[in-house]
Amino acid sequence: MTDTTHTQPIPPGRAARQRGPEVRFAADALRGLREDLFHDAFAYRPLPPTEPGGRFTRRGSERTREYGAWAPHAAVVVLAGMAAFLALASTDGAGPVPLLCMVLAGAPVLLTLVRPAGAFWVSLAANTVALVLAGGYSGESPFPPGGFLAHLAVLTVVAVRTRPRTAAWMWLLTAAYGVLADGLFGRSDFGYGSDLGPLLFFAGVFLLTVAIRQTLRQARREVSVHQTVTAHERSRRTLLEERTTIARELHDVVAHHMSVVAIQAEAAPYRVENPPPELEKAFATIRENAVAALTELRRVLGVVRAQDYEAPDAPQPTLADLDALLANVRDAGLDVTETVTGAVRELPQGVELSAYRIVQEALSNTLRHAPGADAKVEIGYVLGGVGLRVVNGAPPAPGLIKPSPGAGHGITGMRERVAMLNGEMTAAPTGEGGYEVAVFLPIPAAAPVEGEA
Repeated sequence: MTDTTHTQPIPPGRAARQRGPEVRFAADALRGLREDLFHDAFAYRPLPPTEPGGRFTRRGSERTREYGAWAPHAAVVVLAGMAAFLALASTDGAGPVPLLCMVLAGAPVLLTLVRPAGAFWVSLAANTVALVLAGGYSGESPFPPGGFLAHLAVLTVVAVRTRPRTAAWMWLLTAAYGVLADGLFGRSDFGYGSDLGPLLFFAGVFLLTVAIRQTLRQARREVSVHQTVTAHERSRRTLLEERTTIARELHDVVAHHMSVVAIQAEAAPYRVENPPPELEKAFATIRENAVAALTELRRVLGVVRAQDYEAPDAPQPTLADLDALLANVRDAGLDVTETVTGAVRELPQGVELSAYRIVQEALSNTLRHAPGADAKVEIGYVLGGVGLRVVNGAPPAPGLIKPSPGAGHGITGMRERVAMLNGEMTAAPTGEGGYEVAVFLPIPAAAPVEGEA
């Protein structure tokens, strides 16, 4: 008997998942190094001017703010000049060597303005050339005085323009380069006479400061975005809640009217002695259509009811119920007066309900935001609709008013009701320190019945 063992090949994806955490960490680190300092290292990325409202563009005249937008660029140019001057001063020889060392010190710093990642590599290459050219003049290793300041400036500027991970990679690569250059151009001992230690110390302090600053700025930016999204979602949720409330109320109003139509259509034939069959058939059709419409209304609009929502036992309020509302707010301490102009008449129930709710919300806002102030409610019946005006005076002690715990979206609900009826609304503070809400709700003219003159 022969045992045969079948070996199943491991898919490449599964083999990658079986790598240890150390291997994955190293692979991710090398991938980050390639993305930050090797991939498109010399791509053109100019430093943009400071945004309006920044540190250098916040104050001063218009010209000062315009020049302040270029303050970071001026700071980089000053650092480049200081590095070049230090390189020239530390080179005691004559001829073109001091001038070349000056260019090698200042050029990488200026390059950070347009090619930040490439400026880091240019700084290391320029420092190497400076060591070869001026190594005999300066006793510093592995960074001459000009190269010391230049590379420190390059590290800082590039760290500001990139991410904290790039700053860490630049610090590590600078340490590796310094050890190698110190062994080739300097002394064999990494101690006395080497300026690599001070460079790494100052670079570490600067880069750590920049990384912390960038992390805090990113955190503040994320918090700001989160707050903006939260405020937008809260406003959207409040708007949907207001629309749901309006839909519930309209559902009750329309359902009531459709039920009345169905009942009257069913009872109408019994009110006439010996009605013709055509009339009975017409009333039966009206009732069937009313019941079908009521069923569809409950099926479609009934979904806006919450599970714990209970239909009100009493009919929805109208403008005729304003007296009870005003008496209620007077008991709460609000001095309110009512003025009615025009011919008082019964309006469509949707208009009556919306008008009542608008006055109710406006008075609630007065109680909440202007305690102790007086209020006026004006209702004007005109030919094309009804006008509402609710205005309150200034609170007697505005400094003692505590922030309201409400959501602050009462005006949103008013606007939704007005927009639903194609009306107009204005809500704004008054010159006396109060607040005014003015609304006009149009009433569509009834369509003429066929046969009428």
